[in-house]
Amino acid sequence: MNKKKSIICFVLSIVFIAGLVYATMFGLDETGMGSAKNITQGLDLKGGVSITFEVVEEEFSSEDFNDTVLKMEKRAYELSDEASIYTEGDNRITVEIPGQDDAQAVLDKLGKPGTLQFITELDTEKEKVWLEGDDVDDAQAQALQDQNSGAIEYVVSLDFTEEGGKIFAEATKEYIYKIIYIVYDGDVKSSPRVDEQITGGKATISGMDSIEEAEELAAMIRIGSLKLELKEISSKVVGAKLGDDAINTSLLAGVIGVAFVFVFMLVIYRVPGLAAGLALIAYTAMDLLALNGFDITLTLPGIAGVILSIGMAVDANVIIFARIKEELGSGMDVKSAIKTGFSKATSAILDGNITTLIAAAVLWIMGTGPIQGFAKTLAFGIVISMFTAMFVTRGLLYLLYAMGLDKPSMYGVQKDRKIIDFLSKKKIFFAISSIIVVAGAVIMLLNTNGVIGDRENTFNYSVEFQGGVSTSVEFEKNYPIAEFNKEILPEIEKIVGGGDVLANAVDGTNEYVIRTRELSTQVQEDIKNMLVEKFGAIEGKFDESKVSATVSDEMWKNSIIAAAVAIVCMLLYIFIRFRDIGFATSSIMALVHDIMVVIIFYAASWTTVGNTFIACILTILGYSINATIVVFDRIREKIREANYEGDLKVHVNSAITDTLTRSIYTSLTTFVTVAALYVLGVTAMKEFALPLIVGIMAGAYSSVCIAGSLWYVISKKKYAEGRMKPNDEDDD
Repeated sequence: MNKKKSIICFVLSIVFIAGLVYATMFGLDETGMGSAKNITQGLDLKGGVSITFEVVEEEFSSEDFNDTVLKMEKRAYELSDEASIYTEGDNRITVEIPGQDDAQAVLDKLGKPGTLQFITELDTEKEKVWLEGDDVDDAQAQALQDQNSGAIEYVVSLDFTEEGGKIFAEATKEYIYKIIYIVYDGDVKSSPRVDEQITGGKATISGMDSIEEAEELAAMIRIGSLKLELKEISSKVVGAKLGDDAINTSLLAGVIGVAFVFVFMLVIYRVPGLAAGLALIAYTAMDLLALNGFDITLTLPGIAGVILSIGMAVDANVIIFARIKEELGSGMDVKSAIKTGFSKATSAILDGNITTLIAAAVLWIMGTGPIQGFAKTLAFGIVISMFTAMFVTRGLLYLLYAMGLDKPSMYGVQKDRKIIDFLSKKKIFFAISSIIVVAGAVIMLLNTNGVIGDRENTFNYSVEFQGGVSTSVEFEKNYPIAEFNKEILPEIEKIVGGGDVLANAVDGTNEYVIRTRELSTQVQEDIKNMLVEKFGAIEGKFDESKVSATVSDEMWKNSIIAAAVAIVCMLLYIFIRFRDIGFATSSIMALVHDIMVVIIFYAASWTTVGNTFIACILTILGYSINATIVVFDRIREKIREANYEGDLKVHVNSAITDTLTRSIYTSLTTFVTVAALYVLGVTAMKEFALPLIVGIMAGAYSSVCIAGSLWYVISKKKYAEGRMKPNDEDDD
């Protein structure tokens, strides 16, 4: 491509990137479609609808109540990954759906929890109830297309429990060509005719006129499958917990992060840095558009995740540019160096990102609620970052080269490096990590016996994790959330003795709902008196109830299982890709090391363990494994280049030295973006950002000092015995 055409293409590329930025800022039409402001926001950022249900039965078992809560939780997660479900007292369930401002619309989608029955011979002396709602496991609306006519048929597919499937098979055998009525709270909602005996625990109800009608019937059947009958006792629209300040400061941190990374890449890498900076802007815009297009609910941890990904997105570029500098240092011309640099960097980029993508996929499939939301955000970020690094950056770089920016000095030429003997210090590195882990274990033990503070738990669990008290209070005047958080919330925190206080405004009223951990009667009275005397709360307008954790035992269990399965899947991928159990084992050991460091930090610093804790651990999981694989990829390359001969210690030290710059630069860009969140963010953001900073530092340390040393210790005997090269080794 000649210079003139290259300039034209480069200008068009800039215009396209500007268009992406414009779309994220203002949208694609007059309604703002596609803009960042139209991304669905969570309860913490925008608020939503809160609905409280009460059990109708006077007597019921705790097992049936817990089963009902679990099923309501699953139903709420279908409406939003970031839904919040908790119990009040012994017989109430509160469901909060973010991003909504119409309580009735949510009720219509959620369905009215009642009694569901499958009945034959309705209103006759032979009337028989075959199935109850709890015999149904799931119900989903579907639009099916006839392969011959192309017509669309709207149906509801049913999945029965094992016992329910057997009973349904018996009923359909007896009532072929007759009707089985689906009755909800005494009203007939559907009258499907049985065409044949249905076995296997699955059935389909047809005859709906629209997908909306099918969804309404499916929702009714799902809610009707609750163990207990519920009645709605209140529904209200609640405001954001954090207000606009949280969004504005986070956006400012994001702008600072992008600006820093852009300037940093430009200064360090010159022409390639310019291409990477433009690609980074494209990445940020595309990521926000993806969140909008796939209707991902964005919460405060989600914002932090997006900003964190800005620092991580340049990682692939750093790997590529380091390769280009190395090829230029060996005497290669610029164009060939660009081509070879991308080629050699591809393996490390793909291995690192695919490993993290596997983790995201497992969390997406196995996780529930917020875990699925986090996995979706992570997956989109990985795919888009790989695309921008491998294609957008590459295209821009070739255009810049064709425009006349073709001198090696414009790209940087790698000088000969002095190999650092990291392995000679491996005992020191292992000792440091061991001391940290042992000291952390001691601190966690001391936390539970009162030696370090008067603490009953190892961690400072938030209301979201352990439940507490919900207090509704009405004020004489209306307090905007920003004013409440600035003036009133700190006063409550002083009396409570910590920052673990959540508050929501009830839209259209002067009422606030305040949640704290369980408090003594005296502390509760002190809060009431303070609110009445200083802020005009109406005496006698306080309503208190005990509330459960919003992070249910089921969600916590699913998160642990999903994370464990993700680690196993990553181990298998690394083993298959590297064909060496040593790489797989040492990478997982380094990953566990980093996660343990972060967990120990939570315990030692008494940082609140809330919803953001899970997101933080999962973020470190992806960040750490990526950094380690970059080092391992270079070790594998060094050994191959030496034809599996020579001093293994030299190969490992050389690989770590070659990737040291990448480790420093990526850690620095990520650190700065997260540090901006910590400095500028609200309290909840600080409690998320600080452990992330610790995790970033731990990941940088383990990838440079621990991972390679672990692999060397595991593999040196095998290498010495000449068994380093597998029989099926290839040259990919």
